Amino acid sequence: MIRALTVRQPWASAIAHADKRIENRTWTTPHRGAVLIHSAAKPDQHANQYAPMTAIVRGLQLDLGAVIAVARIVDCHPDDGECAPWAMPGHHHWQLDQVTALPLPVPATGALQLWKPPEQVLETVRLQLDDATAAALATDAEWEGAR
Repeated sequence: MIRALTVRQPWASAIAHADKRIENRTWTTPHRGAVLIHSAAKPDQHANQYAPMTAIVRGLQLDLGAVIAVARIVDCHPDDGECAPWAMPGHHHWQLDQVTALPLPVPATGALQLWKPPEQVLETVRLQLDDATAAALATDAEWEGAR
């Protein structure tokens, strides 16, 4: 089943539009497969402390409270000190792949954990994906009701 992950801006846009393929969490997840990347309603006021962030998101519209991308969670592991540049020490690293930014943000209300998006949100997201991208991200059963 498709889940959604709420990520604060500008981190969400770094996933959608840059090369951020690790999401840092203090908790692990057994979920593997498609996930909607949802930007939180409030931005992370401290993100500018991460030096590359300013250059990466300059000029991007930082949509809030909306699904802005789809991806696939392919792994989740504790910090091993040898992960990607976006990995934070002491966190679980959720490895993302097949990230596709949506042409239009889809308004939605998020949650703290992985959450089940409403059918209307899934349908609106699915309409923005070409068939090949949708097939690569999820099985037909995951998108059931969103066609």
